[in-house]
Amino acid sequence: MHIRLIFFLIGFLTVMSGFAQIQIQDTVSTKEQRDSILPTAHLYDIVDAFQDINPFKKKDSVKTERKRSAISYLPNLNYNPSIGAQIGIKAVGGKVLGNEPNTTMSIAATALSATTRGIIVGYLLHDIYTPGNRWNIKGGFMVAKAVGLDYGMGIGGALDNPTSEELIMNNPDRQRFVNRFMTYTFNERVYKQLFPGAFVGAGFYFELKRKFSTVGSEENMAPIEIYSRWNDFDPTRVNNNGLMLNMQYLTRDNPNSAYKGYYFDMVLRMNQTWMGSSHNAYQLQTDFRKYWQLSTDRPNHVLAFWNFGSYNLGGHLPYTDLPGTAKDTYARSGRGYTMGYFKGKSFFYSEVEYRYPILRNQFLSGVVFANVQTANDQMGTKLFQIWQPAAGAGLRLLFNKATRTNLCIDYAFGRFGQRGLFLGLNEAF
Repeated sequence: MHIRLIFFLIGFLTVMSGFAQIQIQDTVSTKEQRDSILPTAHLYDIVDAFQDINPFKKKDSVKTERKRSAISYLPNLNYNPSIGAQIGIKAVGGKVLGNEPNTTMSIAATALSATTRGIIVGYLLHDIYTPGNRWNIKGGFMVAKAVGLDYGMGIGGALDNPTSEELIMNNPDRQRFVNRFMTYTFNERVYKQLFPGAFVGAGFYFELKRKFSTVGSEENMAPIEIYSRWNDFDPTRVNNNGLMLNMQYLTRDNPNSAYKGYYFDMVLRMNQTWMGSSHNAYQLQTDFRKYWQLSTDRPNHVLAFWNFGSYNLGGHLPYTDLPGTAKDTYARSGRGYTMGYFKGKSFFYSEVEYRYPILRNQFLSGVVFANVQTANDQMGTKLFQIWQPAAGAGLRLLFNKATRTNLCIDYAFGRFGQRGLFLGLNEAF
C-alpha cells in the first residue's frame, strides 16, 4: 500500500512542470463571487514544490510568464479498493465563448486508463456554456471493460427464514462476487438558465451492458442472475435507455473545493422500453451539498454536509444500475466501503466532513469525515430501517492553487471488515 502511495506522488511531481493551468468554474458566476475570490500569490502548491526542487532550475533567473496552452495533459491516476490502482492519461481543454460577462468556461475532456483489477475505460466529455450562461449543453460518451465487486442486494441486515436465493442475495457472510461486463454509454443534456445559479433542463441517455459473467458463484446462482430471474431481465445483457428532466441550483464558490454556498441537483430518470430499455422504470435522484466557512482568515477551514438519494418511483432497474455505495456521479460516496457494497431499489446517503488548515500557505490541510447509508431490498427490508456507518480521516496537498484542486489521501473504515485507502483529485463533495 505504501509503495503504491509513493509511486502515485512521484508520478504527479514528475509531470507537473508541463501542466497547463485551466480555470474550471462552476455553473454560476456572479459579481459577489468574483469579488470574493482570494489572491493565490501567497499559496503554495505542488507545481511550486516541483519548481523549488528542480535540480535543473537556473539560479537567479528571472521568471517570465509564458502564455498557457488551452489544452492540458495530465496523468489520470487514482487508487481505491473498488478499482485498485489506476494509471492513464487525460486531456482537458477550456475556452470562454464570447466576451459577455458571467460566462462560465466551456470545457472538454478525454481520457484513457486501466486499473490493476482489469478495468479499462475511455471517455469523451463536454460541458459548454453559451454567452451569459443562457444555455448549458453537457454530455459524453464512454466505453469500458468493467469489473465490479458484488456483495448482493440490501443494507446487510439479517433475514428471518430466507430461501436459498434470498440467502445469496442477502449475503450475511459477505461473500465477494466479481462481475465482468462491457459497457457503452452516451448521454446529452440541455439546460436553460432561469436566473443566476438556477437551471432547468432535459436530456436522454443510452447505457448498454454486454457479456456479463460472474466469478465466485455456483452456476445460475450469482446475485445478478437471481435478481434477473426475479425481475425478468436477461442476465447476460441489458439496455438502460431513457429520458431525463433536471433542475439545478448552485451558489458554491468553487466546484473543486468549495468554501461556502449551496449545491442542489434533482434528476428524474425515466427508462423507456420504446427507446430500447429492458423495462420502464422511474428513478428520482437528489444531490444536496452545503458548505460553512468557519474562518475568513483561514478560508479553507470549512464544515461541509452532503446528502445523496435515489428513490424508485416505479418499475425495475437492471441489477448493475441499482443505486448504492459510490453510485453517485463521480463515485465518491461511501468512503469506507467498495462501490456497490450496499445497494437497493432506493438508496439514501449522508456525510459530514470537517476540513481544517495545517499550513497557512494551504499546501497541507486535513479532513475528518463520517457517513451513513441505508437501502431497501426485495426481501422485506425497508428504506431507513437499517443504517450502516463509516468514518475516516485524510490529508490534502494543494495540487493547483489557481483551480483550488487538492490531491486527496484518505483512509476510511466501515463495518464487516471494510476499510481502505482512497486517493484522488478534488474533494469527495
